[in-house]
Parts: sequence; C-alpha cells; structure tokens
Amino acid sequence: MSLIEQLRQGVTTGSAEQTRTIAKEFAQLLPVEVTLALHGDMGVGKTTFVQGLAEGLGVTERVTSPTFAIFSVHKGRTHSLIHLDAYRLENERQIESLLLEDFLISPYCLAVEWPEKISSLLPADTWHLTLSIEDGDRHRLLVR
Repeated sequence: MSLIEQLRQGVTTGSAEQTRTIAKEFAQLLPVEVTLALHGDMGVGKTTFVQGLAEGLGVTERVTSPTFAIFSVHKGRTHSLIHLDAYRLENERQIESLLLEDFLISPYCLAVEWPEKISSLLPADTWHLTLSIEDGDRHRLLVR
C-alpha cells in the first residue's frame, strides 16, 4: 500500500521524528504545484509536519512556525516551500492587504496552517490533511 493510500486511511505516529519522516516521504510524492491545508488544533504537529516536508523538498535552512511573520519562503532542491500560518488573520481581506494572494498561486508547495481562516481563497484542488492527538503522545495524520 502506498504512503498516500495509508494516509487516506489514517496513520498514527508515536513521536515528532516519525511525523517528520512521514512528511519527508510524502513530499517526494507531491506534484510540483500543490497546496496543502493542514487542519488541527494547536499542538497537534502541523509545524512538525511542515519541517518534514521541507526536508523532503531539500530545504536546508531551519523551518519554524511563521505565526508572527504570517509566512516564510524556503527554497528547496526541487521547488520552493511557502509556509503560511493564517492563525493571526482576522479575515480574508487581510490576505490582500498583506500581498499574500501571490503566494496562493503555484508554482510552490504551499502549506497552510489554520486554512479555515482563508478557505474561500484556497484552490479547489487543495490537499487537506487533518492532524490530531490520540492517547497522549500519539498523533494521527489523515489525508482527505
């Protein structure tokens, strides 16, 4: 069974390192132009997942949550990764005032944390991943 099929059924990890490893492998399977909407509560591992994506795309610099900067751009070996954290956005109009709409159009791998804040601006072919916590330190990853 392929990793994408496994993720469609749901994968449980027992550590941040396992989550990063799965995301790194997942990055190798993504099309060059893709938007990923990362759903889940605070602390479920969205940024950890993006760190794994970055590694899989060949990003060499450190990847952290862009909560206060709203977004960060990372140049990878295969293509760029834009990490957008919409948590602090009050409404979708702020995307226009921050000139972020340019980043909602490929050729990037765009990973969006808190995508519900800008849901109407995301492309119809956005890949949706839900991250959650089960039983303490175990995390669940599910592609919809």
